[in-house]
Amino acid sequence: MCVELLTYADLSARLDISREAARSLARRRRLPRSRSEDGKAVVSVDLSALRYTPRPRKGRRADPVDASMAKIEAIKIGAFKAEIARLEEVATAYRAVFERERERADRLAVELAQAAAETTAANAWAARLEDEVTALRSDRRPVGGIAGYAARRLGHLAASIVQADRAANTR
Repeated sequence: MCVELLTYADLSARLDISREAARSLARRRRLPRSRSEDGKAVVSVDLSALRYTPRPRKGRRADPVDASMAKIEAIKIGAFKAEIARLEEVATAYRAVFERERERADRLAVELAQAAAETTAANAWAARLEDEVTALRSDRRPVGGIAGYAARRLGHLAASIVQADRAANTR
């Protein structure tokens, strides 16, 4: 049984409580108190016999309005987080659609360029063939010579058609 003279600050440090809790404890337990030479209150305490375990601190009772506002804010935050997650999923889906459509547009642009090149080539061949037909119709050679000339021209025309057909099939 070792009695010590402690100030409220020393007692609070030993028991790991606040100064006000130490002062309240001394009053409740009716521990002998006196004044030290410097005017501070000291308490006579037998720490081995005290057997004090501090209770968990109770927070002040929150204002019900503040508590309900905090709950509302928490619910709003949860709703906003859910909305953000949903919007991120939608954005991801739109991004996938965008990528797919961009690839499709690129393929269509290549096909369009190929079709334009084929159309230009076909128009050139058509113009050449029209020139050949016009030349055959307008050629005014003697009756006997025109038949041979026409046959040669038709042969060239048939060869041009075959060549144009082969060129179109290789593309």
